Amino acid sequence: MNQNTIASIIPQDFDDSSRVWIYQSTRPFNEQQELEINEQLLHFISQWNAHGAPVKGWGKLLFGRFVVLMADETQEKVSGCSTDSSVRVIKSIERQYECNLFDRLSITFLVKGKAEVLPMNQVQYALDKGYIQQDTLLFNNLVSSKKEMLEQWLQPLQDSWLAPRLQFSTPTNS
Repeated sequence: MNQNTIASIIPQDFDDSSRVWIYQSTRPFNEQQELEINEQLLHFISQWNAHGAPVKGWGKLLFGRFVVLMADETQEKVSGCSTDSSVRVIKSIERQYECNLFDRLSITFLVKGKAEVLPMNQVQYALDKGYIQQDTLLFNNLVSSKKEMLEQWLQPLQDSWLAPRLQFSTPTNS
């Protein structure tokens, strides 16, 4: 899993400045739920409007855990009302699948090819115990554009926004 994989998933015909919203689930979705969620997102995107004009949008469940919405605003800007409509869809998915998509106190890492969630207050412990390392990839859900998603969604923990809050052990020479 790397930035090239992400680039192959998201739409090529969207401008780099396209807005991105990433909602991380507190639990993984199974294959059937993933199909259902992607169908709901497709339905929403097909009707997404801003002041009556269609929004060029895209949405997909990625890695069985992240609901990603993208809007290319080169033609039509996303308004407050159209953002609210997207949040309603996310809240509907939460209710339907009994999950939390607004939990900002959990961090997801790519561990052995799988998206693994840790409560933020356990990241240092996981680092100390070797479950994750400084080069373990973190999903940076703070990205807000297609360009940022391509370049910074997956980044080594040591290079992430979380790094200054952690203590990385330095290798000792014997």
